[in-house]
Amino acid sequence: MTTRKLNSTDSHGNGEASLPCSRPDNGFSDSLTLFHSEKAVQELLQQTPIQHTDDHLIEFSEALRTVAKALKQAAEGKAFAQAEAAEWKRRFELERAQNQQLQHKGKSPGECNGDINTQQMENSTNQHMLRNEANEQSENCCTNGLCSHEILHDGETDSHAKAVQNKMMRKVHSITCLDGNQLVLASFKLSWWCKGDISDQHKHDIVSFERGNITAAGRSSKQISLKWESSPQTVLVMTKPNSTSVQILCADMIRWMKEHKKLNIYVEPRVMGELLSESSYFNFVQTWKDEKEILSLHTKVDLVVTLGGDGTVLWAASMFKGPVPPIVSFSLGSLGFMTPFHSEQYRDCLDSILKGPISITLRHRMQCHVIRDAAKNEYETEEPILVLNEVTIDRGISSFLANLECYCDNSFVTRVQGDGLILSTTSGSTAYSLGAGGSMVHPQVPGILFTPICPHSLSFRPLILPEHVTIRVQVPFNSRSPAWASFDGKHRKQLAAGDALVCSMAPWPVPTACQIDSTSDFLRSIHDGLHWNLRKTQSVDGPRDL
Repeated sequence: MTTRKLNSTDSHGNGEASLPCSRPDNGFSDSLTLFHSEKAVQELLQQTPIQHTDDHLIEFSEALRTVAKALKQAAEGKAFAQAEAAEWKRRFELERAQNQQLQHKGKSPGECNGDINTQQMENSTNQHMLRNEANEQSENCCTNGLCSHEILHDGETDSHAKAVQNKMMRKVHSITCLDGNQLVLASFKLSWWCKGDISDQHKHDIVSFERGNITAAGRSSKQISLKWESSPQTVLVMTKPNSTSVQILCADMIRWMKEHKKLNIYVEPRVMGELLSESSYFNFVQTWKDEKEILSLHTKVDLVVTLGGDGTVLWAASMFKGPVPPIVSFSLGSLGFMTPFHSEQYRDCLDSILKGPISITLRHRMQCHVIRDAAKNEYETEEPILVLNEVTIDRGISSFLANLECYCDNSFVTRVQGDGLILSTTSGSTAYSLGAGGSMVHPQVPGILFTPICPHSLSFRPLILPEHVTIRVQVPFNSRSPAWASFDGKHRKQLAAGDALVCSMAPWPVPTACQIDSTSDFLRSIHDGLHWNLRKTQSVDGPRDL
């Protein structure tokens, strides 16, 4: 077979393709050679007559097609790699030229003196700003999170002035490259923030970094302690309803706190009626009349005491739409993962807690918005709902599978087809999510659990997403039936076709007091409440490996 020029037209109708012999200077000769070779093989296949009766020619033609396909893939991959390498080389040379210009640029003595004076003025200005910002933070400490309380890490107090001073720091250093040139590296900071927080009062800088030393110092998982700046004055007592033993304990506890600790006592209107029906002695107890007083309750209460189970803790947390005072929960229910204290020793427990310091667990809450399809924009939504355990989207009484489209920060995650979906906090990981096959997670771990309910798929496994994401669950327009959403087992709402549920982490956690510390209390709760990994110990006198 003689060598000849092959005339062909590519898929875009461009020119004729021939086998090149010269090597271009742009470094793409090999890829062009492979490309034209593949074209030549295709045209050869088109021009060579193939008899359907000749099996050898058929096999040969199939082999040529396979070779042509492999040549095409190799040419495309090599061209992409060479183009990417050329782009990185161009960027490196550009940055190198800029650094050389900065190094050769000199300054006169007058300019240096001016820089010194300017630096002194900047230092004085920074010190003035530090003092002002520290004063503003000390005045506004009751508006950022836990009112009139101080969070300690390992028993050491974080100074506002020190934090602000770290915020103003800027460091620049340089390293020497292999070619002898110095590359200036800028310092940087890592910060965490709450998405959607307009006032930025929950934005905190962590620390400045240099030489690639990135650590998790600001977001460490150390135990958290709470120390009172001043003695607590007001206590809110919330009880489990319809329980005679709880009513007797509540009356005895309120009498002890008033006579021995001189505390102001708040109770629910229902509890107020129960106390007054028992005796007029409880006239000093205070309560609220309407929803407006509940919204400002966190500014009046220093401590919350719950008598009941985990449901009572959920009810107490739902009373506060913003910052939540520390909660001390006494176990009087059937199953308690958030009630570490025993009611028999309530006097010793309260006496130790009122003196402080105490270990606390910051339990994250989720903020949920229901967006109706009839709304003109996302701002015309229903009132947000805060949940401490989970929000559940299920198929309700419908016999059809639930059909839900899930998005994470506007990125499509999956389509849920099954009985429903659970979006749970880590505190709620031992509740409904655990029953649906989700994992148990320490409550201090910041995250959102994504757990399907009876999915119609063998590969649909639960997920744990980071705390900063926003999850949107939408009922598609082609869904056979509506869905239903429940928030901590209450406030059940219907989601019609086109409606969506948007969930994100709330900026106000729920601080609960620990008996020992957060880890010890969590492990004790799963051992006592769930009998986790409880089995007989294997006999030691059995057969052994030799």
